[in-house]
Amino acid sequence: MASRMISAGVLSLALFSTLAQPSFAGGLDRGGYNIDLLFDQSRFSAQSAVIYVMPQRELENVKDNTARRGNLSGRPNSADETENYAVPYVGFKAGYEAVDCLFDYSEPFGVHTNPGVNWAGANSNVETKVDTENYAATCSYKFDVGPGQLRLIGGAFYQRLDGFQEKLVAVLPPRFGTGIGRLDIADESGGWRAGVAYEIPEYGVRASLVYNSRVKYDDLTGTLNLSQVAGGAIIPVAGSAEAPDSLELKLQSGIAPDWLAFGSVKWTNWSLLQSIPFCPTNGLACPAGGITSLDLAYRDGWTVVGGVGHKFNDQWTAALSLTWDRGTSDGYGSQTDTWLVGAGAAYNPTENVEWRVAGSLGVMTSGESGTFTRDGVTYGNDATYTFGNDLVAAVSTSIKVKF
Repeated sequence: MASRMISAGVLSLALFSTLAQPSFAGGLDRGGYNIDLLFDQSRFSAQSAVIYVMPQRELENVKDNTARRGNLSGRPNSADETENYAVPYVGFKAGYEAVDCLFDYSEPFGVHTNPGVNWAGANSNVETKVDTENYAATCSYKFDVGPGQLRLIGGAFYQRLDGFQEKLVAVLPPRFGTGIGRLDIADESGGWRAGVAYEIPEYGVRASLVYNSRVKYDDLTGTLNLSQVAGGAIIPVAGSAEAPDSLELKLQSGIAPDWLAFGSVKWTNWSLLQSIPFCPTNGLACPAGGITSLDLAYRDGWTVVGGVGHKFNDQWTAALSLTWDRGTSDGYGSQTDTWLVGAGAAYNPTENVEWRVAGSLGVMTSGESGTFTRDGVTYGNDATYTFGNDLVAAVSTSIKVKF
């Protein structure tokens, strides 16, 4: 009798843990990769979701480290670095006997910082924005093993990237332009994923391990626009970079009638991204380190989530979670450890429709960004700064239709 009571509650909770809270991770992480809709028990299901994130990182005690582009010491020594952003998701899942397939659109990676030009660190960043679009197909085959089912997972995805970075290249009189240089880049590439999962549906048990491959952007091309600098021009440039591979373990289990515990551990290979140099493609010589570069100096990211969910009745379900994300900045940049508390609720007006809403509030921990050298490349030689413990908040909503 107890097992039936657990089953009745956890079946509706099993996928709710997916959007128990919005996330805010390090590196260029936005929505990340999410294939949990693949496990939906319905033959067909469609889901649309959006997460809106509001980080509030403020840089303080900013110092201009070089006078070669003009002395900025007279400008404000603090700035609001981050911008709010939204992350959409759309997925459709279809199943036939032992095979399930998921087709989805997501925006896994991105960043948007915009401290502006009126701060002492404008030599290092005026505005940086990177966006990605990801189109994926993921399928699985399941078969009976012991008391549950083993599921083999495989898929592929096509990804597009575009972005820009603006810096103050020179402090000039107004008649010579703004003095801002702008790097624009874009490319497209593909990747793959593979994984395995084991499920015992009547107890809400599922363990999954999924690997997402690197995405090699070998033809990252664009322009370096120096037209706002006296004597400057628009120079075509090219470089290469890799979006990181990742490995994620997710666990969940019914722990009592109408109660579910869930957790996950994710590793992301952000240390792939250090300094990304760009060289001219118009025949000009390329200096060491490129004519310009996108400097990140990341370390690997780790994200750990734990939580619990409860089904109150056939219409209402709720969950609480705690997330720790290890910051990817390693002495350069402002991406330190983040702690988040999340809460969410799901409402089922009918057995075929589910509406979810969730929110989280967290702390981005304090730190500093300074000058150091790694692998012969010097980081932080434009500006140094500190930052305190800052708040980050997020909300999300989604609707799922099953048929």
